[in-house]
Amino acid sequence: MDNSGVEVRLRRLESIVEQIAEAVLATTETIDRLTDRVDALTIQVQEQGHQVQQQHYQIFALSDAVQTLAETQDDSLMRLTQLTVALQRLVDAIVASEDHTEP
Repeated sequence: MDNSGVEVRLRRLESIVEQIAEAVLATTETIDRLTDRVDALTIQVQEQGHQVQQQHYQIFALSDAVQTLAETQDDSLMRLTQLTVALQRLVDAIVASEDHTEP
């Protein structure tokens, strides 16, 4: 093989090595961009998880408040019923006393 054949092969090898190097660089840049995107998505998912947890706490507090309101309403209804019964007795007593005092 003469010098020109070796030089041609060397140029081809250099070209192949350059193409491999460019491909490695392009792949590295792509992986870096993907890593950045995955990091951003991870942060977003963590924030959404935090929001969901906060909403869970809010729903729990709201349901507890509704339960307390329902219990208070039941107690108020019971007291209102007792008051209505007492007022009815009072009215009955007044009517009965008027019936006894009329000539």
